[in-house]
Amino acid sequence: MKKLLLSLFALMALSATAENEPFLTKVYDLMAAPGQFTNTMPKCSAGETKADVLKRAAEAICGRYEEDDWGDVEMIYKPGMISLGGYGGYVVVGFDHPVVNVKGDYDFQIFGNGFMATGSTSGGSSEPGIVMVSYDANGNGLPDDPWYELAGSEYASPKTQHNFTITYYKPATDKEDIRWTSNDANPDSISGYVYRNTFHQQNYWPLWAEGETLTFTGTKLANNAVDLSGTGSNWFQTCKAWGYVDNRSDYDPLSGWEYDEATMNRGFKIDWAVDADGTPVSLPMVHFIKVYNAMNQQCGWIGETSTEVAGGIDFHPQAAVPEPLKGDVNADGNVDVSDVTALINCILGQKSAGYNPVAIDVTADGNVDVSDVTALINLILQ
Repeated sequence: MKKLLLSLFALMALSATAENEPFLTKVYDLMAAPGQFTNTMPKCSAGETKADVLKRAAEAICGRYEEDDWGDVEMIYKPGMISLGGYGGYVVVGFDHPVVNVKGDYDFQIFGNGFMATGSTSGGSSEPGIVMVSYDANGNGLPDDPWYELAGSEYASPKTQHNFTITYYKPATDKEDIRWTSNDANPDSISGYVYRNTFHQQNYWPLWAEGETLTFTGTKLANNAVDLSGTGSNWFQTCKAWGYVDNRSDYDPLSGWEYDEATMNRGFKIDWAVDADGTPVSLPMVHFIKVYNAMNQQCGWIGETSTEVAGGIDFHPQAAVPEPLKGDVNADGNVDVSDVTALINCILGQKSAGYNPVAIDVTADGNVDVSDVTALINLILQ
């Protein structure tokens, strides 16, 4: 009874001082690509639904409060891990609040299980995943608005392939390798397989997926694996410089560790966001975060490169949420004639770096056209 009362008092104190939680609280979507950890991280059995899988994914990567043996309530913000499978596999997550763009600073961290080999600053186990962000422009609380890629260090590399599309084909049995084809043969093969291995005997095809094929489109990073042995026994994965999940060891401010620039992933800035054309955008905040595996690579006996996600935190969970400024197309904090010019340029396909894609739909009708120019002018003349 005493323990129960202590627990109640702890929870009452927690709720009385409730603030935005720093850790992930929601998993909106998960579609792993075929891979050796698919259906095990999180677990999925034949006949289970996507809702079952999302529930387990949330249990694995969303933070929570748990009571210890003494009745104290402890925050656990990295409870477990999920795998995204091969290229394109993704998860969509969020916090219990918008992540505010704190200009000039890192905004959030998504944890993986990447690490540097002993004595190395160039790599070890690196399975980079790309991060995308979205603003809930229609206000419905669902991740169905435009996505913006956070352009990491490899975004402009000639070895990076944009608009890469891969299609996986469901095998006849769960004991077969899984075939894939892609839309681009340079620098990789235009087709291949996700190979099964002896260490993981479950079905590699995501059991909650509908249909006989799975297709993913996105940015693909250059392969990073090297067989140091020459015999397939010692694989080394070179890390990217910055801007990817599961790429390096993660900087974790809640752990008390100091940031090591040579070996750690510092986190992510909303300021890195670009639109589908590669033009930098200015987002005041984001409501949804998507991570997908950016590598299409087999590494011999260790299998396909598959991004893992192990939770996430907002670096500034109590930051004041900015009031959206409709019509501030050039994101300078004012609504004036310069925004009219910026809006017309957007309509004509001449977007300037740093434009606010949320502010351009002045009429809020889901389209950006001449009616928005008229509405913006009327707004300025009020």
